Amino acid sequence: MKGRRSIMRNILLLSGILLLLLPAVSPAQQYPTRPVNIYIGMAPGGAQDPCIRGMAAAAEKFLGQPFVVSNKGGGGGSVAYGLIAREKPDGYHLAGTSSGGLLYVPQVRQVSYTLDDFVFIMTFAKAPPTGLLVQASSPWKTFKEFVEYAKKNPGAINYGTSGVGGPPHLAMEYVAKQEGIKWTHVPFKGSSEALTALLGGHIQAQSGGVLEIIDYVKTGKVRVLGIQDDNRAKGLPDVPTFRELGYNFVAELYYLFSAPKGTPANAVKKLDEAFHKGMDDPKFLKIMKDLEMEVVYRNSEDTRKFLKSAYPRLEQFVKQLNLPKEAETK
Repeated sequence: MKGRRSIMRNILLLSGILLLLLPAVSPAQQYPTRPVNIYIGMAPGGAQDPCIRGMAAAAEKFLGQPFVVSNKGGGGGSVAYGLIAREKPDGYHLAGTSSGGLLYVPQVRQVSYTLDDFVFIMTFAKAPPTGLLVQASSPWKTFKEFVEYAKKNPGAINYGTSGVGGPPHLAMEYVAKQEGIKWTHVPFKGSSEALTALLGGHIQAQSGGVLEIIDYVKTGKVRVLGIQDDNRAKGLPDVPTFRELGYNFVAELYYLFSAPKGTPANAVKKLDEAFHKGMDDPKFLKIMKDLEMEVVYRNSEDTRKFLKSAYPRLEQFVKQLNLPKEAETK
């Protein structure tokens, strides 16, 4: 009996020693152990929604946990960024939206965050081109005609966008300053809401994404007068760019994922790897092709460097427009 007890003690002692020798697995190393939340910075209906959802669907098979995606539209993406900045930095809360809410919106709207409140997971796409849209039944066939009307009729034009401070908003204010125009900006929670208002005659023009409304162009409901991008849109080869029209403005937006400051480095690395691998997914690539979007990859550090260098440049540009800073969107 004593021999058996002695053997059991030795086994238990040896087991304890082996457990001590095994490397400890921290919660960060185990990440992820549950679904990860993603807030999309725009309402459903625009290009951002299918793009972010497609990226999440492609990446979750590599992460090993599903993404739970919800829309938190408003303020050109600033609502989603404001929510994420206040979340627990545990790797389970992300903002999936454009760089506009980080670079453009804070220039003209009070926001509750700065670039330093985030860890940037990665960048995966250049946003599709934006432009000026009007109803096809409107009297304006060209951007020049639209501008001339606005100059002769101060305050007669109400134009909609997906939020204050985004490139579509700043593009129109840039034109207004160059031409001495007085018109009214009407912000919506997303481009689809602005399009509904345009088609309903509640606004005279919309400054926003052009490729998601291409079917409305083909069916004769919407006309695109100008493109706010470096190049003409492939689906609208006859529509000139703002630069071709004499306005030195390009709406440069990128889609990226961000997390609250303090998110563990191991979680950032695993998320970056999963999203990067997901960029090769055929379904995701089809979404990108259909929206004429360019696949662009920047890792966490390169994304941070890009945003940090772009911010002061855009700050100088917005100062020239002399726009009043508006209250924060809740």
